[in-house]
Amino acid sequence: MKIALFPGSFDPITIAHVDILKRALPLFDKVVVGIGLNSSKQSYLSAEMREEIVKTVFESEAKVEVQLYEGLTVDFCRKINAQYMVRGIRSVGDFEYERAIAQINQTMMPEMETIFILSKPEYSAISSTIVRDILRNHGDVSQFLPQNAIPFLK
Repeated sequence: MKIALFPGSFDPITIAHVDILKRALPLFDKVVVGIGLNSSKQSYLSAEMREEIVKTVFESEAKVEVQLYEGLTVDFCRKINAQYMVRGIRSVGDFEYERAIAQINQTMMPEMETIFILSKPEYSAISSTIVRDILRNHGDVSQFLPQNAIPFLK
């Protein structure tokens, strides 16, 4: 069984995340959306809320599973038997950052491959950081989020 991990904070999940995951689905038997818990980051949404939103967004996708995790992403890959990690790339800066992480992960877990999926041009400016800023300032984020995620943020 080909299992992939799509890790991130998903704080909140955006239409760009959804696009990357939907484009990755045909490549794998199962994709685990791993919501990483990072105690050094100040989250906008609770981990439980993020998990609930992501589960709602992908409730019709039988190949998608959602789990919270802490610690090293490669350790979580081992725990769920994932041989692949999916990462979205929006820019050259993203590529450089993700390449370095992928190379370190490859050193720590040689049997795991990182798959980069390029963001569609229309999604390349969308990030959770920008969406959080809009939310904090009471702006309209509806064009950046999956429609079934919006009710959670009101």
